[in-house]
Order: sequence, then C-alpha cells, then structure tokens
Amino acid sequence: MPPEAAGSGRAWALATLIPYLRQYRARIAIGVVMVLMTNVAVVITPQVLGSAIDDLAGGAEAGLLLRYAGLLLALSCAEGLFRYLMRWILIGVSRRIEFDLRNDLFRHLQRLTPSFYQRHSTGDVMARSTNDLNAVRMVLGPGIMYSVNTLFMVLLTVTILIRTDAGLALLTLAPLLAVSYCVKFFGRKIHQRFEKIQEQFSMLTTLVQENVSGIRVVKAYNQESAFVSRFRDANREYMKRSMALVKVWGVFYPLLAFLLGLSAVFLLWYGGRQVMDGALTLGALVSFIFYLARLTWPTIALGWVINTFERGSASMGRINRILAARPDVPDDGGLPVEAIEGRVEVRNLTFSYNGTPVLKNLEFELPAGNTLAIVGSTGSGKSTLVHLLCRLYPVSRGRILVDGMDINDIPLTTLRRSIGCVPQDTFLFSESIRDNLTFGTPDAPDQAIREAARTSNILGEIQRFPDQMDTFVGERGLTLSGGQKQRMTIARALLTDPRILILDDSLSSVDTYTEEEILKRLAPVIAGRSTILISHRISTVKGADQILVMDRGRIVQRGRHHELLRTAGPYAEMHRKQLLEQELGLA
Repeated sequence: MPPEAAGSGRAWALATLIPYLRQYRARIAIGVVMVLMTNVAVVITPQVLGSAIDDLAGGAEAGLLLRYAGLLLALSCAEGLFRYLMRWILIGVSRRIEFDLRNDLFRHLQRLTPSFYQRHSTGDVMARSTNDLNAVRMVLGPGIMYSVNTLFMVLLTVTILIRTDAGLALLTLAPLLAVSYCVKFFGRKIHQRFEKIQEQFSMLTTLVQENVSGIRVVKAYNQESAFVSRFRDANREYMKRSMALVKVWGVFYPLLAFLLGLSAVFLLWYGGRQVMDGALTLGALVSFIFYLARLTWPTIALGWVINTFERGSASMGRINRILAARPDVPDDGGLPVEAIEGRVEVRNLTFSYNGTPVLKNLEFELPAGNTLAIVGSTGSGKSTLVHLLCRLYPVSRGRILVDGMDINDIPLTTLRRSIGCVPQDTFLFSESIRDNLTFGTPDAPDQAIREAARTSNILGEIQRFPDQMDTFVGERGLTLSGGQKQRMTIARALLTDPRILILDDSLSSVDTYTEEEILKRLAPVIAGRSTILISHRISTVKGADQILVMDRGRIVQRGRHHELLRTAGPYAEMHRKQLLEQELGLA
C-alpha cells in the first residue's frame, strides 16, 4: 500500500465508529461539558493565585488572604468533582460502545462461511476480537477525553496568556509550534510499528491456541521442546517489534519535554526582565509560570493521544477487514418456506475449490423418506457434497433442489433447521453432556434426550459417569473417546427431529458390533425421513435404497447393494477387501 493510501486508510478506519458514537451523543455532550467545566476551574486558579501574590506584595490583610485560600479550595473541589464526572461519563461511553462493537463483531463472525476461517487462523481472529478491540476502546474513552481536554486547556490558556502579555505569550509558546510536526512524523511511525506488533501478537495467539487444543498430539510425538522453541522464536520477534516501538516513544516524549523546557527558559529570561522593568507584576509572572506548567500535561498528553489514536486506527483497520468480509453464501432466500418434506435432487452439480475441481457433473435424486448412501475413497468429494447440501459453500454451477425448490431460494434458517448433519469431524463444546446433546434443541425434555442417547447407543455409558448427564466433557470433548463423541453427535442431530438426516462417516470410530447396534436402533428413526449415509464401510450402507459410488468427484456406480455386487467395479472390490480384512481380524 502506498503511503498516501495508508494515510487515507488510517483516517477512515475510525470513521466506522461514528454510528456507535451517534447512539451516545447525549452522554458525550454532557461529558464534554464536564471537560469544559474542569478546565474553567483549572485556568481560574492561577489567576486567583496571581492576584493573591500581588495583594500580598501590596500589604493585604489576613482576612483577604483567607478569602483567597477559601476560593482556591472551592476551585480545587469543583475541579475534582467535574473531573470525576468527566471520566465517569466518557469512559462509561467507551465501555458501552466496546460492548456494542464486540456483540456486532461476534454476530458477524457467526454469519461468515467456512472459507473465511480457512483463510484466517483462530489466533488471528481472537487477537482482533480482544487486543485490537481494547485498543479501539482506548480511543473511544481516554483518547477522546484527553483530546477534548487538551483542546480546551490550550484554547483557554493561550487566550489568557495573550491577553496578559502578547509578546511574552508568543515567545514562550513558539517552541510548542514544533509539536505539530513531531506529532505527524512520529505518529506515522507509531502506526506502522504497532500494526507489525499486532500481526505478531496474532501469530503468538495462534501458537498457544494450537498447542493447547492439540496438547495430546504434542505429547504423543514428544514435541514439547519443539513447540517451546517455536514459541520462544515468535515471542522474541514480538519483543523485537515492541522494542522498535519503544524506541520511537523514547525519542518522542523527551523531545516534547525539551520543547517545554525551551518555553520555560524563554519565560524566565523575558518575563523576569518584564518584572524588573515594571511592565509585568510578580503575580502575573507567577500566573504565567502556572499556566505554562498547566500546558505541560496537555502537551505530553497530546503525544499519548496521538499514540492512542494511531494504535486504535491500526486496530480498527484490522477489525474492519473482518466486518467487511461477506459470507460466500448470502441468506437472501425469497421463498416463504416454513417446512421441508425432504426430497432432494442434484442436477449437473460441479464445484471447484481454489481452482481445483472437486465435484464434476453430479446427477441423482433422493425421494422423500428414502435412504441414499455414498461411498468412495478419501478425497472423492463425499463430504464436499454434504457441505453444499447444507449451504456451507455456494452452489454456483449446477443446481440442488429440495422439494423442487432451488436451495439458493430457501431461507438458510429453514433449510438448516430441517437438516440434521453429523459431520465427519465431531465437535463438542466445553459444557456438560446435557448441554452438548441439546445444543440445537435447548428446550428438549429429559425423556427425548434419553431416547436420542439410547438410539445412538451412548445412554448406558452416560449413566455410568459419576454425574451422568451433567458430566463436563472438557474442551472439544477431551474426556471422551472418539466413538463416544461420534455417538453423542448422532444423538444431538436426532434431537432436532430433522426431515433430512446426514451421517457423514459418523460411525468410523466405533467397532463393527456397536455399528450394527446403532444401525438397528436407527432403523425406525430413519424410516419416514430422507437420510444420506456416507461411509467407507459397506456394512453401513448395504441397506440403503440407493448407493452412489464416487471417485475423483464423479459418480462411477449407482444401484442397490445386491445390484452393485453383481457388477464388476469399485463397490464389489471394496466389499471383497473388507470381507478379507474381517477374516484376518483387521477390521
């Protein structure tokens, strides 16, 4: 990206927050008023102090000094009150916007299709949802608060100084004009280096997430030291990039302090001569000194604010790239479909992934209430077909019809509510067994939960757990075996009472005897609903009404079990090999 484009990107990244700010404009307006009142109390204080010094030099009475002291105390209390309200209101607004933005970001992540998550690692998404979001909040809260505070303080203080002595004011404020150049120069460097830090932080998060999720694999292959080494290298790079940013800060803040020091030198030199010549009172000089001191924090805060805005704009840019992502499968189904019977037709379906053809001219029909089985070698396109049926990927070439309607015209909610899919890659949440079983049907009664678990042949094992249905399964079902997880996902799908049931190699982790028991229990459940069985075992699919044999994205055979056995081809060969494996005790 060219520099000018990058600058434009930084300027527009935070513009996304305008609608959020608009929701709280009344609170923000009150907060700004509190900032103004705080600064009014601050700038009046040196005036009172200067008048007290001048009156003291002229022989003021004790009563007058007491009144000055009371006034200073009142101003101090007012400043404290307004400052508290300022922070409570404006920081509170930033927390509310953070809440809204986090919800919107998470809601958007739910809409995105699998292709997005194939392009972005979990660690990267997590970093943007946490670290980047916090940087944006700092802009909305302290960033805005200190920006407005600095603006008011500078305007009020400079106005008073010029009215007191224009020459002295211009001389002491001249070094501060160089601040604008410093802010522009260093702000660009801060933005660039912070983006690199966030990218590396995403990599660190991904490393930790993968290590924790795959800890059993790491230990099984004795790769703890290798992961520690990888993390050390990534952490070292993170520190290196962070130190590069620290170097910029290390120059930026001392430079601001130096410019303020120049102002103090000019003030003492020129202001002292003005007092000696009688052109300026001692009280006025003291007021000048206090005002210059009051400008010290806004000037330093300006650097902090610029740093905060640069970091926030970099982070908001990264969040915007997620918010700008659009799902490959839009939910624009226009047909008023409330229920699905389950008749599926696939016509001339072709699908490519990253330019590589995965499915080629598929044609078949599944009548409502029938069972279709799909077998084939790994990589033949079986699971891809399931993903297209569930509209996880767009159907771009060819058509999939459900009850005679194009799948693209059916609302996603209606379609997916009617499909119970048990994926090949089982996934359980870090919740109890009950919560995992009722994931799609949170209000399911206990009897229905038990019946679904009994049908999938997992109820007996659940009852042997100490807490039974309330047993915590750990992250991704860490405490369960592969077969137990598969049977739980089958029960979860059955609880939704779908019109179309898809079992994508969901019995691969159970032994042959358990598979037979599950299929026997599933028989009455399958009857009356459209079912798609995907498996590499002939024993799983032999009872289907129609069997499709796929190879390299094409249907190479179709028919019933006994018909395919009479025909020389891959199905009969698979059957022969599996019988041989059973005889040898390999299956």
